Amino acid sequence: MKRNRRVKILATLGPSSSDQAMIEKLFKAGADVFRINMSHTDHALLKTLVERIRAVEAAVERPIGILADLQGPKLRVGTFADKSVVLKEGATFTLDGKDEPGTDKRVRLPHPEILSELEPGHRLLLDDGKIKLVVTECDATSATTRVEVGGKLSDRKGVSVPDTTIAVGALTEKDRKDLDAALNAHVDWVALSFIQRPEDLAEARKVTRGRAGILAKIEKPQAVERINEIIELSDALMVARGDLGVEMPLEKVPGIQKQITRAARRAGKPVVVATQMLESMITSPVPTRAEVSDVANAVFEGADAIMLSAESAAGEFPVEAVSTMNRVAEEVERDPNYANIMHAQRTEPEATGADTISAAARQIAETLNLAAIVCYTSSGATGLRAARERPATPIIALSPVVATARRLALVWGTHCVVSEDASDENEMVDRACRLAFKDNFARPGQRIIITAGVPFGTPGATNMLRIAFVGSDGLGGI
Repeated sequence: MKRNRRVKILATLGPSSSDQAMIEKLFKAGADVFRINMSHTDHALLKTLVERIRAVEAAVERPIGILADLQGPKLRVGTFADKSVVLKEGATFTLDGKDEPGTDKRVRLPHPEILSELEPGHRLLLDDGKIKLVVTECDATSATTRVEVGGKLSDRKGVSVPDTTIAVGALTEKDRKDLDAALNAHVDWVALSFIQRPEDLAEARKVTRGRAGILAKIEKPQAVERINEIIELSDALMVARGDLGVEMPLEKVPGIQKQITRAARRAGKPVVVATQMLESMITSPVPTRAEVSDVANAVFEGADAIMLSAESAAGEFPVEAVSTMNRVAEEVERDPNYANIMHAQRTEPEATGADTISAAARQIAETLNLAAIVCYTSSGATGLRAARERPATPIIALSPVVATARRLALVWGTHCVVSEDASDENEMVDRACRLAFKDNFARPGQRIIITAGVPFGTPGATNMLRIAFVGSDGLGGI
């Protein structure tokens, strides 16, 4: 199945989309990667969902990516004697470690790691930012705050601390168990939530040991400040606009989205734009005009993937949400401005042979109007380099490693095919031409360009370019 767009669609599975028939419908509607949210998924369901996705993969004969999204440290207040209280603006409110029901004067904050790091002037945002507190006095066991924005606060509402760097890592005990389960289920990507610093990636990388790509979710101001270091240590990024919009002023989020998207592209790392892209389609079969513009903006910006959350997981119209996103992306990529923007944002290749080969392949393909760029890639690095160029010419990524093809399903413009590595140059050309012809990228008489490494079968050795004609039988012609 050939997509008529380069940007990928990531759909979250949930109560509305967990059975195999629905997963297949979502794939056919346009989903390239499926997200499993570990906040709402136990290990048995994780295993079942992976099995269903792999069954769909076998049925449609296309590699499908799977992302397991770890919950991360969820910070919450304790409970109240009357289930909820109303905090009035200007009032004093204390957060402490006492294991007692809360009142309108105080509540338990069962996170000593936060209390020990708070300082006067730090903000605490409760219930998705609806309530704002500012610390006036604090010690290692309690924090006295002034209510800046009041309202109703009920049991176990979430707490955000945008001004505070928490000493603990990004992986909780639950996350460590979920990560092991995800790796045992052979997912392709693992998303880490609430990253603050590059060191937060280290523990997950030690555990994964290359068995899954690590995607850093950028949803805290501390991560934005150190974005270049985080990009260097991650395999992909996500602009998680939900929590980012709670912890930072909303008006800053669009600019940060563009900043992260461009920085990730310069580094050749995939970037996903997520949260509330088609939010109204949870209950409506059609989106708002503003939502369509939001999706279009992410595509114009050159994001590798755009994500649906509750729209596909718990909404009433999951298939319609995916197909709507698919149509918007196709239309954007047909717009004349799209090619101009991709060209304007192109960066110089790094001073490596593989990067130079990828840049040359893009330039040759566009100059000669070739039908496809075919790259042989074992580790996926050559596919990433080809996508970094954002060529107007379609990219076909051939890999003998099924895990590589699945991981590249998240990457802009890559049509992934699992295929044995070539044993010699003639076989390399014939296989590339045959697959370009079979998947309707090239017709007999058209030319393709092939990038590969010699000697064949050696990962990381991309050092060759070859232009080939597609013969009348679909094989390489003269």
